[in-house]
Amino acid sequence: MSTEEKKRVVWTGEWVARRLGVSLSGGDQLPGLLGLALRRNPKRAHLLVSHVLGKHVPQRPGVVHGVGVGLGRRVRALLGDDAAARAVVLGYAETATGLGHSVADGLGLAPYLHSTRRPVAGVAPAGGFEEEHSHATSHLLLPEDPALLAGDGPLVLVDDEFSTGRTVLNTIKALHARFPRQRYVVVALVDMRSEGDRRHLEKFAADLGARVDLLALAAGGVRLPADVLRRGQELVAAHDTPDEAPPAEARNAAVRVDLAWPDGLPDGGRHGFTPAHRARLDAALPAMADRLRDHLAGARRVLVLGNEELMYAPLRLAHALDARLGAPGGFGALDAERAAETWAAGGAGADDGPAVFFSTTTRSPVLAVDDPGYALRTRLTFPAHDTPADGPGPRHAYNVAPGADPARRFDAIVAVVDSPGDTPGLHAPGGLLDRLAAHTDRLLLAVVPAHTPRPAEDAEGTAPHRQAPPMPLPEPLRGPAFSSYAPEEVGWLLQDLSEVTLEAPTEEREEAIQSGGAHYAESLPVEYQPSERYQALFHTALETSAARIARAVGAVTETVLAELPRRRGRPAGVPPRPVLVSLARAGTPVGVLMRRWAQHAHGLDLPHYAVSIVRGRGIDTTALRWLAAHHDPAEVVFVDGWTGKGAITRELTAALAEFPGFDPRIAVLADPGGCVDTYGTRDDFLIPSACLNSTVSGLISRTVLRDDLVGPDDFHGAKFYRELAGADLSGTFLDAVTARFAEVEGAVAADAARLAAEDRRPTWEGWAAVERISEEYGIDDINLVKPGVGETTRVLLRRVPWKILARSGAGPDLDHVRLLAEERGVPVEEVGELPYACVGLIHPRYTRGATGADGRTVA
Repeated sequence: MSTEEKKRVVWTGEWVARRLGVSLSGGDQLPGLLGLALRRNPKRAHLLVSHVLGKHVPQRPGVVHGVGVGLGRRVRALLGDDAAARAVVLGYAETATGLGHSVADGLGLAPYLHSTRRPVAGVAPAGGFEEEHSHATSHLLLPEDPALLAGDGPLVLVDDEFSTGRTVLNTIKALHARFPRQRYVVVALVDMRSEGDRRHLEKFAADLGARVDLLALAAGGVRLPADVLRRGQELVAAHDTPDEAPPAEARNAAVRVDLAWPDGLPDGGRHGFTPAHRARLDAALPAMADRLRDHLAGARRVLVLGNEELMYAPLRLAHALDARLGAPGGFGALDAERAAETWAAGGAGADDGPAVFFSTTTRSPVLAVDDPGYALRTRLTFPAHDTPADGPGPRHAYNVAPGADPARRFDAIVAVVDSPGDTPGLHAPGGLLDRLAAHTDRLLLAVVPAHTPRPAEDAEGTAPHRQAPPMPLPEPLRGPAFSSYAPEEVGWLLQDLSEVTLEAPTEEREEAIQSGGAHYAESLPVEYQPSERYQALFHTALETSAARIARAVGAVTETVLAELPRRRGRPAGVPPRPVLVSLARAGTPVGVLMRRWAQHAHGLDLPHYAVSIVRGRGIDTTALRWLAAHHDPAEVVFVDGWTGKGAITRELTAALAEFPGFDPRIAVLADPGGCVDTYGTRDDFLIPSACLNSTVSGLISRTVLRDDLVGPDDFHGAKFYRELAGADLSGTFLDAVTARFAEVEGAVAADAARLAAEDRRPTWEGWAAVERISEEYGIDDINLVKPGVGETTRVLLRRVPWKILARSGAGPDLDHVRLLAEERGVPVEEVGELPYACVGLIHPRYTRGATGADGRTVA
């Protein structure tokens, strides 16, 4: 690469910024620190890609380690020497394990621990927390010595970026409950919080009664368009291509290099890393680097590739190897701008002498685009080679293959894995080593022995007793203390937030949700109190539809009971006993009715629980952990009332990817959208439980997920509206449907036989219809289109409706919809071609007092 070309440094976020409308705000330093890429993740569209972290982007090891050391020195200056000497550093898996370790190096005498996603047999967690936006959300803390976290010195938490603060708050809340202290310091490469997030942290610290400081290399923000998720997914679909096909010629096998890793030296901070460990590593590094150098004669461009959470040991090896090869690049600890320029220009060229780079493999699924204005230009994908220890699924290495630019090619790669990862899968065709060998002339393999914690001994030197007990999980709530349902009907895997004021006016909530200022699950709508005319409609609808609902309940329950053994791989002859898990709250009346049908028709007493799932945030992971601890996940059947466009179906599938054993398929009464394969009917008809809110759902509110109320080991929250007991129709609804079970038995048997024989695969017809309606009515956000009788009713009860589309000739199933629309002044538009009985449109771009697309003032 010429000197002139090196001067033309292209920002590696330009490609995404132009196409997605994402931009960075803040100082001039941010583009030097960060590029942009697109996630293959339904929860977030964009990925901030650090140039100095050493994860996705190969970087000079002196830069990666030096940036962390520099931040650690800043922490020591902030705390003072006395407090710094008592500090403990905690890093986040997988991305910041090496950064956190480097910060501990800069702090001086601080011990280090990082969270992990790898359970270790015989080691009980000292804590854990959730990272909701991630593709892999659950973190464990597994210190060999639980006393590591028990001191009263400052706790320094290190992550690569501080975007909303949710993960850090989850961690502090969980640890403060067990190991309270007076001071926390949060360290990140970049601070991208909004003003609201900053105020939230200040309030959190005040409520906690502790000081929380934050240090970062740079601060700024990310501007996102309102429809960023949809547009991001469309871009990924349009530009995603298979990985580069490996060359056909034979490749050289990896050469195994024995590092002579010191006995007993931990491989990283998964179980704790002390200053004494650091001193042993420093002393051993030159000799280990020499063992690698002996195999690299003549190499000009070398990559040391770490493995997921194993970042620090490969980083230090790379730095030592850099020095042994006499490579230039001794950047100052905080010279981030020069670091970014060096990487963007392809690193040290042939005229500069040998150059060593460092990066690691990752779980993160990200789009690769071979363009200088895109941060992740190439992707190598390979199967996980440390399963079952670290979870199944593909793994990735970014910017390792050169792509279209031969100057980016590494003529030698050193793959560093820990001993659990040195499996046949690592060496198999298509495995990591095979993928790497296709893109380099020399491939070395170095295996670091994984540290196995040993139980500490008591004073007599015998009894292991220092392992921290596992974090206790909460227990289900039951009626009558929580809900008007009988205690045996359902156990609520929720926490009671009845004493918290969560309600906000509908218009205020809508504006906050659409502006991005709040998530819909952070507040509750004011409970709709039906008029006498509307209540009369409910009772009429229940009387006319009870038998139809009973028939659908019977059909879906019989389908579950017939197919559960086959789907879950149970031995022949073992009677099915599914664990019904309804998605609160619309699914809960259906779960109760399915339980009652199993009792009526088969004498089965099925367990039934209700859990929270939140669009954009996933399912309650604490509830899943509780279910896995008390039942076989293979027996769990998720239950909902009906499908709309299938958003929750997709949400559940994505959420359960990290919880093997659970089946993401949902059983519903009605599937008008063609989104599931287990249903009672695909007709879109009135289910009276959709007509009301809590007063037909056990007096329970919609579920709530908010950082200051729901900690990492808490269930999501909900309210019990005890004061509405006089208007409660929950039992009335259930009993009216149950009373019709006997008369529909023959029809249910026929329906079950028909369903067993027909093709029930999802058609996603509803999703296609919603996309068509969105385009026709100029609605950019597909989440503002709510198809089906149930979803349309919810729009009228909870949101700011714009208009209702009703299928011509839909009949009395829509009487309550027309009445609600009349009461709220919402137009009902009759349409011909519609797979649903009706569709509710939430007002797009809602602002109080604004004028809608039809010229009507909406509030």
